[in-house]
Amino acid sequence: MPALRVLSGRKAVRVFGKLGWQVARQRGSHIILVKEGENVTLSIPDHKEVAKGTLRSLIRAAGITVDEFTRLL
Repeated sequence: MPALRVLSGRKAVRVFGKLGWQVARQRGSHIILVKEGENVTLSIPDHKEVAKGTLRSLIRAAGITVDEFTRLL
């Protein structure tokens, strides 16, 4: 399993955007992403650094692998 880099919340939003996820809204310090055809929403914290466990959980919820995510960085 490849190591994840430390990313900001906004950088993570850009990577998910390349996969078709769109910003639905922002409430406080969390950015909510949605994708047509998916029942899942992604809630990404708008912090300077997103915890690696949180990022892995978001990647898993999006239905992709860590390899796919890191290739899009």
